Amino acid sequence: MANIEHINYIKVPASEVYKALTTEKGLSEVWTRELKVRPEEGFINEFDFDDGYATKMKIDHLDENRKIVWNCVASDPEWIGTSVIFNLTEKDGVTTVTLNHANWKEVTEFYRWCNYNWGMFLLSLKTYCEDGKGLPFQERKF
Repeated sequence: MANIEHINYIKVPASEVYKALTTEKGLSEVWTRELKVRPEEGFINEFDFDDGYATKMKIDHLDENRKIVWNCVASDPEWIGTSVIFNLTEKDGVTTVTLNHANWKEVTEFYRWCNYNWGMFLLSLKTYCEDGKGLPFQERKF
């Protein structure tokens, strides 16, 4: 099994980062404008990246301002069964975000592409939280 892990430091309180990661408004500015999201355990968030199917993430755990756990139930076959975990810790008004995309079956070209894109996701999250403008999928150049 392989994991993708990233860390970033965002100069806002954890409550603002948590809100960006759990609401339709926040995730539409950070990840993709085509989505269905609700901040409740058991709900299946849907994210569309113009690839012919929706990536569906079941919300397994929400610990307000601390932790978010999604389990991928539909997407590219390499994502199904993986988990995306966001851990948030705040110190002196700066939130540390640790992202872990866990339980990949193997390291593939797609794994490497996703690794890059999770780094872009955290940059988008940082700019959205700090400056009010993220970089969702529809505005990125690939």
